Amino acid sequence: MSTLPIKRACDLTDSSDEPEWLIEGLWADQAVGILGGEPKCCKSFLALDMAVSVASGSPCLRRFRVFRTAPVLLFPAEDSLPVVRKRLEGICAAAHTRLDNLPIYVITAPRLLLDLPQDRAQLRETVARINPALLILDPFIRLHRSDENASKEVAPLLGFLRQLQRELNVSVLLVHHLRKGSAAQRPGQALRGSGDLHGWGDSNLYLRRSSTQLSLSVEHRAAPCRDNILIELCASGSALALAVKNDQDRQATTSAVTTPAQEDPFNRIIQAMTELKGPVSVQQLRKLCRMRTATLCETLSTLKDKGSVIHGPNGYSLTRDQGHSSLSFPGTSIEPPGNGNGKRLLQLPTNFIAR
Repeated sequence: MSTLPIKRACDLTDSSDEPEWLIEGLWADQAVGILGGEPKCCKSFLALDMAVSVASGSPCLRRFRVFRTAPVLLFPAEDSLPVVRKRLEGICAAAHTRLDNLPIYVITAPRLLLDLPQDRAQLRETVARINPALLILDPFIRLHRSDENASKEVAPLLGFLRQLQRELNVSVLLVHHLRKGSAAQRPGQALRGSGDLHGWGDSNLYLRRSSTQLSLSVEHRAAPCRDNILIELCASGSALALAVKNDQDRQATTSAVTTPAQEDPFNRIIQAMTELKGPVSVQQLRKLCRMRTATLCETLSTLKDKGSVIHGPNGYSLTRDQGHSSLSFPGTSIEPPGNGNGKRLLQLPTNFIAR
């Protein structure tokens, strides 16, 4: 009888140089897990937002950094294909990218059942061919004919997905429902069906609604969990996309750049300062421009050297004519704050005329 393969613990591969996250803080690299929530809590919107982020490299929800850009494969078992495309296009508009440029692949088969050997084989071959970083299956209830409450029936389905993850190095996101009337329970324990579903996940996300407010909870097997995140579904014309609910972030989305030509930090700072009124801290400007404090300070210093920004007794402001670098004003160059808290003040002159 042959033995199982073994290694000494000290000989196990050191993966410390590999990325820990697929989406920073939300989803571990090559993780399996659940995206759970009650009906109509935007679970599919969040799954598609993650798909756009991984395929494009743009931050998920315009906030959470993506560490690995690669194809995404998804199976939307409930939504029609035109609806899926419309939702993806809306998310792409919010992320300033185009759907036709992204390697997002949709399984268009009318049925995929993980308890059928033939369907499992077809899914394995499809994943092997596409080689995605993320596989999204939405929702779990449409992927089998088993009893969700019976561990002996659910475990083989989850075991297959775990095997798929390990053999093909793919993250697997399974959209699933919470039980009705489970608001008082810990989200993972409120998942419908067998407790194996909760224990199976390396990264789990849970969406809950209180009146009109959506809350996102995060769990990880091997990383600290985040505090609950308030999110909202935002409309821009006919396009819909989720976003982190924060007044300053919404202002940043409105005030910051909206075209690729304006994405450099110089134009972002110029446009933000043009729209600001009254004194503003470097920290506030950093949030509006969505950049690191050190980058902000370095860019301000360069703008000052070029004559676009001046430093006077009341702080930093734009020159009346940004194209003329011959203007001379007293002041000192800006230095990045030592602890990065950015408490310096910026002041626009009361007679400032916007270009």
